Amino acid sequence: MELRELISGAGDEHALWARTINPQFVRVLRTIGFDRKWASAHGAHLYDADGNRYLDMLGGFGMYNVGRNNPRIRAALIEALELDTPGMLAMGVTALPGMLAEALLERTPPRLERCLFTSSGTEAVEAALKLGRAATKRARVVSTDHGFHGLTLGSLSANGNPEFTARFQPLLPGFSHVPFGDLDALERELRTEDVAIFIVEPIQGKGVNLPPAGYLEGAQELCRRYGTLFCVDEVQTGFGRTGTMFAFEHWGLEPDLVPVAKSLSGGYVPVGALLMSRAVHEAVFDSMSNALSHGSTFAPNELAMAAGLATLRELEEQQLVERSARLGERLLEQTLPLVDEFDVVRDVRGLGLMWAIEFEGDSRMYRLLERAQRGLFAQLVVVPLFSDHRILTQVAGHDMAVVKVLPPLMVADEDVDEFVAALRATIARARRMPTSLTKFALSAAGIGR
Repeated sequence: MELRELISGAGDEHALWARTINPQFVRVLRTIGFDRKWASAHGAHLYDADGNRYLDMLGGFGMYNVGRNNPRIRAALIEALELDTPGMLAMGVTALPGMLAEALLERTPPRLERCLFTSSGTEAVEAALKLGRAATKRARVVSTDHGFHGLTLGSLSANGNPEFTARFQPLLPGFSHVPFGDLDALERELRTEDVAIFIVEPIQGKGVNLPPAGYLEGAQELCRRYGTLFCVDEVQTGFGRTGTMFAFEHWGLEPDLVPVAKSLSGGYVPVGALLMSRAVHEAVFDSMSNALSHGSTFAPNELAMAAGLATLRELEEQQLVERSARLGERLLEQTLPLVDEFDVVRDVRGLGLMWAIEFEGDSRMYRLLERAQRGLFAQLVVVPLFSDHRILTQVAGHDMAVVKVLPPLMVADEDVDEFVAALRATIARARRMPTSLTKFALSAAGIGR
């Protein structure tokens, strides 16, 4: 099979996608002008078919921490293919899964002693819910408003975003949500001593909401007091994103369960994992007859394991975690002045290279946009950043006036400077609301209806 020839003969990929996969997504791309024909990618940059370079400040929703098409991850995968390893034995084991599990656990607190591999973040969350309920012999799960966690049924039941959950009711019973940052509300749920798991993102991906001081430490203490498992969802925040290997390190936490995924893949092969305490694991896998109580057919495959090992090595050899911390500080330092510079900028926040800017205004133009669709002003920043400055970003969530970035951790200092300069120019232009953007705003408002 000549893959290059197949791709070149595929025709219009947007038409093909619309015909076979999701026509509504293609409509969205065309409406906001994101329907480029992409040719290649390297590191923190994308290239379209015309040879134009784009700065990737979105990073595949946090998947490309080590950069797009990382050559050292690719070399590890090629080597794995050429070894002709036995692969999935079903009734047997090979070395690579154990090696990656050990490498992951070595980088976490002593409380985490076992690893179960999955193929995605939502599958890792599903495993946490399933195993946590079995281990505690409790049925209830508590999560937070606006937490994400995934889109499969169990994960969706923990999801705190109505735009994802409303159309799929009824979800699983026994799930409750509390406000993020509210320890009193959490304790009211936990004091009944029937909650198996409290699952929380250390920094919420939808909106990049940082926890109030003392919140996560207090939540962990409450979980210990009432016998609830403390689950910290690191699917997006893990592997250097926030300037430490795992975000929970910022608060000195020792969770019972930690789902990870996304960037562990190196951007090549889907891989996730649930890291857990020995107590949780042994409460479920408690005998030979229960040795296969949970698993996933393709999860510990050789390519995924090779990608994970190579990613961990790349993070450390290229000092990408430290780079994330340094560049995150640079990004915040350069963007915090925007709060005073523009009346429409309400807040700038972030940790490491997980960053967001929030908009708010009381001008006639801003109120007009908000009536058309809440959060629409953020689109008036995202779209020109892409079309005029060739920088890829995203609105941080439905009905949010928040722009979010999750760039590859190997992004350069000059890339950060380029982004800040383009952002400043784009906000200034959006405040003036030229006719072209007015037309776009009306079109974009129709997307959400």
